[in-house]
Amino acid sequence: MNIAVIGTGYVGLVSGVCFSEIGNQVICVDNNESKVEMLNEGIVPIYEPGLKELMSSNMQAGKLSFTSNIGEAIHQSDIIFIAVGTPSLPNGEANLSYVEQVAVEIGTHLESYKIIVTKSTVPVGTNDRIRDLIRSISSQPFDVASVPEFLREGSAIKDTLNPDRIVIGTSSERAIQTLKKLHRPLTNNLVITDIRSAEMIKYASNAFLATKISFINEISNICEKVGADVTRVAEGMGYDKRIGSAFLKAGIGYGGSCFPKDTQALIQIAGMVDYDFRLLKSVVEVNQDQRMQVIHKLEEAVGSLTGKTIAVWGLAFKPDTDDVRDAPAIDIVQHLVDSGAYVKAYDPIATENFRKEIDMASISWQDTPLHAAQGADALCVLTEWKEFAQVDLHVLAQMMKEPVMIDGRNVYSAEQIQMSAFQYYSVGRPGLTKLEGKAQAII
Repeated sequence: MNIAVIGTGYVGLVSGVCFSEIGNQVICVDNNESKVEMLNEGIVPIYEPGLKELMSSNMQAGKLSFTSNIGEAIHQSDIIFIAVGTPSLPNGEANLSYVEQVAVEIGTHLESYKIIVTKSTVPVGTNDRIRDLIRSISSQPFDVASVPEFLREGSAIKDTLNPDRIVIGTSSERAIQTLKKLHRPLTNNLVITDIRSAEMIKYASNAFLATKISFINEISNICEKVGADVTRVAEGMGYDKRIGSAFLKAGIGYGGSCFPKDTQALIQIAGMVDYDFRLLKSVVEVNQDQRMQVIHKLEEAVGSLTGKTIAVWGLAFKPDTDDVRDAPAIDIVQHLVDSGAYVKAYDPIATENFRKEIDMASISWQDTPLHAAQGADALCVLTEWKEFAQVDLHVLAQMMKEPVMIDGRNVYSAEQIQMSAFQYYSVGRPGLTKLEGKAQAII
């Protein structure tokens, strides 16, 4: 099939590359000409494992191209995917200006029947708005559909090519049959529904997963007070098929481009129909508070942060991505700086993006984990990169001024900690807490 993907952000680029990988002719569109030029040279502007290789192979095969000419892309395609950003407005609502701008462009260039599919995460009713905008401009036939994405950064290629399900929301039988044919190489688990339900499925899914994360973080805080181990609690819960093990890993909260934005948007959607979504408001509040648990433990360990040198490992909101959008590290590092601490920060790939958010004289950017830890009064582990688990804790402790570690992601095992000299604090594992080099309890 001939496909246009408008928007080469995370969702658009991954979707376009994967559609070409399963045999379609894909043209990706972006109004940023320098970005298009970069993509046509084979340079990927985001970090995602496997994406560069897949993009290059499909470009070489002639199945994938990039352009800033939206009219040309619309003319050449049978299916048009809208995959532009819907960032949060100050009040938490989704900003639909980019989606509406694309709808106007499509209406302007429409010259024959097309299926217009929204990949962007949009509030319920947005696709009706897209349909009305295009109809106000063009008399050409078209159908509108919602096919939300469910990608996880760091495993987006795998998630796209091996999805749990594909949700197709439309009232057109013609569009249903075409979109079934397009997606069937990916999975037979196709959920056909109306447009508004498809829009809601995306928000409801992300809100539920965010709720699981905040729930297990609340359980971890209780575990610390009663002497239970949250990792064992989560394991025991996860075997229950009604619950499942996914998203039950305690830590310092969620971040990224989806959960923070989508939870706030759903709260606003509920408010617009005069419904107070109290549960989801609590989920957001718990997530924000969880970040500060790192600071509380750090202050317990070293006292006043003024003048202290704090090493920070991990700046991305999760491993295997350079995305720092709403990363817990932003709030934590900002608090450290505001408290008068000096920060030595390291991340394998996200440092450049993080510096666009925070870059102050009291922060130094290091090129290895050990350089960051050299001479530090304490170390905070904020992202669970695999390389951190492989560091020799004996060597690490010797390099630091004081062997104090706040492990915000439970990177280290009981065996590693018991054999180390670290004063150690984790999340929801009080039996592993070590003060002044002596274990409080042995698990």
